[in-house]
Amino acid sequence: MSAESAPPKSHEIGNRTYLIADVAPLDVDGVRTLMIGTLVWFVLFLGLLPFRGSLEASGHGWWIWTCAAGTGLGLWGWDHCRRRARKRADSED
Repeated sequence: MSAESAPPKSHEIGNRTYLIADVAPLDVDGVRTLMIGTLVWFVLFLGLLPFRGSLEASGHGWWIWTCAAGTGLGLWGWDHCRRRARKRADSED
């Protein structure tokens, strides 16, 4: 019996039946997500810098510091995920 002719797995919950696909899980390490998110925070930070005076005058000066914090935390998370992915790749070898 080949894999193509095997019936799909199913799981019943209550009166519903769910088919379970036989696929391998994604290998997501978060590096690309954190890289893009950090880049977005940094671009927002740079975009708000010319408006610093008007933002502080209107009470929205914290927007710049939020972007700076997002950039800093993103860099920390990016480094953490890169080290974790590297360590996981070394352990698989």
